[in-house]
Amino acid sequence: MAEYVLHCMAQSGHAYKAALMLELCGADWEPKWVDFFNGETRTEEYRSTLNEMGEVPVLDHQGKLLTQSAVIMDYLFEKFGKFGWDNDEERREILRWTIFDNQKVSGLAGPLRFMRTLIKTGETEVTAFLDGRVKSALAILDKHFAQNEFAIGGKPTTADFSLCGYLYVRDETGIDFAPYPNVIAWLDRIKSLPGWKHPYDLMPGHPLPEKK
Repeated sequence: MAEYVLHCMAQSGHAYKAALMLELCGADWEPKWVDFFNGETRTEEYRSTLNEMGEVPVLDHQGKLLTQSAVIMDYLFEKFGKFGWDNDEERREILRWTIFDNQKVSGLAGPLRFMRTLIKTGETEVTAFLDGRVKSALAILDKHFAQNEFAIGGKPTTADFSLCGYLYVRDETGIDFAPYPNVIAWLDRIKSLPGWKHPYDLMPGHPLPEKK
């Protein structure tokens, strides 16, 4: 068994954040598929043994369980000393952009992609609302990345991995990214990091089987 085991699924942008950092850190890790779409995270066994919140990702490091992607990435920075901060100002900036991501980027792009592509609700008032909010967040990011290579400046950190969680499947959000060229350029910079992989190449579970 690998030193690190990540309970995850290919469709989870939050799991991708942790998987990407594990890969870029060169960790001895392996993914363990969670059958979310057939209800595994809602079972009593999953919630009592892995994560009471009923979510992915869950990182198992030799019996130590960690949940929530930001916590997992913070733990990996502690272990590997990569993609973190050098001083308190950087620590606060990483925290600021991670919170922004959870509230305005992943927190909205994830549900939008889920509705449009994974469960195919069609266009509703909810998708319209999410669409507008995601575009507002992308406009903020585009302005920021016009002046910054990465989230906190000139180096990649966990804040970047948090922000990009759902953006490598941007075609599945139904949003045209052409108006956000600086966001695309930033995603390309992350993509150029040694060891980068697409979420569908890092974690099992894609493609989903067609429902009968």
